[in-house]
Amino acid sequence: MSARSEDTIALLGGVPVFSTLAPEELAQVAEMAVPRRFEAGEVVFKEGDEGTTCYIMRSGKARAVREHPDGRSITLAHFSYGDIFGEMAMLDGERRSATVEITEGTETIAILGADMHRLLRAHPDISLKLIAALGQRLRDTNERLARQSFQTVQSRVAAVLAQLVAAARAETGEDDDGDVLITITQAELAQLAGSSRESASRFLAVLERAGIISQGRGRLTVHDAKALGRYVF
Repeated sequence: MSARSEDTIALLGGVPVFSTLAPEELAQVAEMAVPRRFEAGEVVFKEGDEGTTCYIMRSGKARAVREHPDGRSITLAHFSYGDIFGEMAMLDGERRSATVEITEGTETIAILGADMHRLLRAHPDISLKLIAALGQRLRDTNERLARQSFQTVQSRVAAVLAQLVAAARAETGEDDDGDVLITITQAELAQLAGSSRESASRFLAVLERAGIISQGRGRLTVHDAKALGRYVF
């Protein structure tokens, strides 16, 4: 077995959807998987496309976006190492419900629809895991929409920053102290918080003056993540 195959099996074993599979079954899934790489700014698929493939993140970052006819858009989910996306269309037979964009150079493994369907027939428990994962994603979206409805801009931006810090620390295994670098633009942060870029920018300036963050082009560093909690209510 090649090192690449072993890496793929290890990746699949850490994905909750496949966590019930035995090592030899994970090896079978790994044989189906096709490596796919995407560059920052690339679109994996668009809302309304036919769904024939699902993807599992090996590295990098991506996001799922829904667009309004007037040009506005909302980010539904962010994906990083170990996350699966594109599986919904394969379950319900409908077209893609969102657009997935790459925000940071990404490596994935792709599983074709026909292969995934054979896998689901052989292992019905995987279907339950997929439904649970989709349910959690829906709950996360509902929570964000509720937050955007009832919180101030400052509170929403601070809450989003705190979530991004938690995700970055979980990905790197860092402890709760020290600086955290987040690669995100002001426009992307504002979109996640459901605010205008101008409003988010003004609050970020407040945080910067307080020494809680510092900003750069397309990124910011959080120096005091605990202080963000003072702005969330």
